[in-house]
Amino acid sequence: MNIRKATLKDAAGIAKVQVDTWKTTYRGMVPDDYLDHMSYERREEMWGKIIGDGQVVYVAEDNGEVVGFANGGEERSNKYSGYDGELFAIYILESYQRQGLGKKLMAPVVDELKSKGLSSMIVCVLEKNDSKRFYEVLGAEKVDTVKINFGGRDLKEAVYGWKDLEQVNL
Repeated sequence: MNIRKATLKDAAGIAKVQVDTWKTTYRGMVPDDYLDHMSYERREEMWGKIIGDGQVVYVAEDNGEVVGFANGGEERSNKYSGYDGELFAIYILESYQRQGLGKKLMAPVVDELKSKGLSSMIVCVLEKNDSKRFYEVLGAEKVDTVKINFGGRDLKEAVYGWKDLEQVNL
């Protein structure tokens, strides 16, 4: 297993991981119609732009195939005083989950956020998503619960945070 910074060549692999994990993780949480209409092509285009813009993106690869990714940057909402960074996404193919890849993907993202002068971080996760326990194990504390509209359905999103990136339990 190799963890490395993403390149433009990884956009297709990242897109595949995102679409496939959304369909296995969020089925029953978000509208099926939304999941059924996700496409590799649209996500590949989106990830090409994200990587091309120089955002913090790391991939996990197994035998040259992208099996997981994580990305982060500056906190986007400016809603959470005391939090300047954000973990935007972390997804791992179902068959690779529960093998320590989440921590391995988060470590370089946290390191890069620190190198950019950021000292804290939030992450938003659907309230019904069991992966919120992952963040709790890593030392995050629940900061807020917000309502979001996703594909025409009102959902609750939990906001977790680390006040100090040095305290992320990696």
